[in-house]
Amino acid sequence: MPRAAGHRHRRLVLPLLCLIFQGATALLFAVFVRYNRETDAALWHWGNHSNVDNEFYFRYPSFQDVHAMVFVGFGFLMVFLQRYGFSSVGFTFLVATFTLQWATLVQGFLHSFHGGHIHVGLDSLINADFCAGAVLISFGAVLGKTGPAQLLLMALLETVLFSVNEFILLSLLGVRDAGGSMTIHTFGAYFGLFLSRVLYRSQLEKSKQRQSSVYHSDLFAMTGTIFLWIFWPSFNSAPTALGDGQHRTALNTYYSLTASTLSTFALSALVSGDGRLDMPVLESRFKVQDTCGVHNLHGMPGVLGALLGVVVAWLATHEVYGDGLQTVFPLIAQGQRSATSQAVYQLFGMFVTLVFASVGGSLGGLLLKLPFLDSPPDSQCFEDQIYWEVPGEQEAEAQRPLRAEEPDTQA
Repeated sequence: MPRAAGHRHRRLVLPLLCLIFQGATALLFAVFVRYNRETDAALWHWGNHSNVDNEFYFRYPSFQDVHAMVFVGFGFLMVFLQRYGFSSVGFTFLVATFTLQWATLVQGFLHSFHGGHIHVGLDSLINADFCAGAVLISFGAVLGKTGPAQLLLMALLETVLFSVNEFILLSLLGVRDAGGSMTIHTFGAYFGLFLSRVLYRSQLEKSKQRQSSVYHSDLFAMTGTIFLWIFWPSFNSAPTALGDGQHRTALNTYYSLTASTLSTFALSALVSGDGRLDMPVLESRFKVQDTCGVHNLHGMPGVLGALLGVVVAWLATHEVYGDGLQTVFPLIAQGQRSATSQAVYQLFGMFVTLVFASVGGSLGGLLLKLPFLDSPPDSQCFEDQIYWEVPGEQEAEAQRPLRAEEPDTQA
């Protein structure tokens, strides 16, 4: 496509998708969404409740932390690419804001649809943020190789599959998924990896320079990492039942984070002479270009957490949890399942998640290859300039020598 025609096409496709999606969600909110009992003024005060007892005061601090993780943590985590900072933060903002609205609707139809309406409250905000987290994990696998229109369609599809998978695991199978090991991390990582596999571009192997970082971009990525690190106890404990369960989740996450950090530093020094971790095996063996390393950051930890959940369920007894077994494994406490059968359901839940992620990611990859979605050309991947007005880009472009992967089109 000629450059001028490409610019005109890009000028139309993103605004049209944004306006169509926002108009549709606004209409659906107007028709279906209503406040829940904790939020509606008439319903809350009709029960003669004190405002201090409202769930807002117990849940909102956790929501704030999770919200900061989604927009600041994930956004700045992905700015390590030296020429893709605007896109990393900006597209995180774009994708997350659409996902929050769309997830509220899809999750609402599955979990809180009563009397012809979706009833929303603070739990709806937290659950939508979790869905946005899964979508942003997938975004990390295709970072720099997809345009904003492609990312919006990815979010549209992945939000539906995420919500259905979550409903099957939590509501139909009765699986307990502490910290979202299966529903968020495993699903988001492998959806993104299979998406990346379908979108694989052999020519990108010649653009290693543009995929590298510089000093200041790594500093911003470290800021995102620290934001995620600090708020992870809130992320894991936000959906947990109030009280001892939430308390234990925050404590366990806190100490796990500190131990994992020390272990990472130790292993870095052991496996590499210069103290750095290197994960090249996916691209070289399986043709998966995992830009942000979501396999080692979310995929493997998610599977490990799911397997540990199998073990914990298998060992669950009244002697261990006492009356608290009702909130941790209610089906075991009620005598509807044995600990062994709960463990089998946990394992089956992980299998279901992997199937949804792999099939959904592959279908999503085929969808994102549609030509009208304006995928960035190989020579402009990992570059802000194709989608953003970057200050000083003309001067920098004039001073930058031509590289092998960017042939002179004027010749």
